[in-house]
Amino acid sequence: MPRVSQHPKAATFNFRVDRALKAAFTQATEAEDKPAAQVLRDFMRAYVARKNRSMFEAEAQRQSREAAAHAEDPDSDEARSLKDLEVLLDEDDFAAEWTA
Repeated sequence: MPRVSQHPKAATFNFRVDRALKAAFTQATEAEDKPAAQVLRDFMRAYVARKNRSMFEAEAQRQSREAAAHAEDPDSDEARSLKDLEVLLDEDDFAAEWTA
């Protein structure tokens, strides 16, 4: 019967690096008692997370600019929503705190 694993086999990532950098990196990871491969995987995860966050922020900014542009049209849903919000803030006892 073939052996079946719940975890798929990991892929190998080979790349070239300067010998001095590799030696310094290995020394640094050994000083922290961490496997170099684990530190590299952590770096890769952090890089991907930063890239995803950057893409998310860029899309949020694009949507914000698009909504702001729509709000400039007095007949748009966005402009009506902003007017409704202004009315609510004017009626609110805490309006000064929200607009300060």
